[in-house]
Amino acid sequence: QVQLQESGPGLVKPSQTLSLTCTVSGASITTAYYAWGWIRQSPGKGLEWMGVMTYAGNTYVSPSLKSRTSISGNTSKNQFSLQLSSVTPDDTAVYYCVRSLERLPLIPNYWGQGTQVTVSS
Repeated sequence: QVQLQESGPGLVKPSQTLSLTCTVSGASITTAYYAWGWIRQSPGKGLEWMGVMTYAGNTYVSPSLKSRTSISGNTSKNQFSLQLSSVTPDDTAVYYCVRSLERLPLIPNYWGQGTQVTVSS
């Protein structure tokens, strides 16, 4: 059974960097041909793909977030992480880590439970 669990601070101040980690169990993040990614949902808005990291370590970030977002993996801990810099209150959302097959369209087949992140001073 594949399980994903997000961890990180629930409150971040404006202009700071949000850092979240997803710990994966039941599967390896280096197993072909999967992609591991981040999706968020802001209040009153739909789901937004932020970016993914493939099993080979390649990363793809949404063009709208590219200047502020990085995704990386830690194979020794079987984790992958999200960093979002210069956050504003518009970045307040529930953040999910997900797994998808490495093909378009990306459709998650496993989700973490989600973690609420609020950007506020």
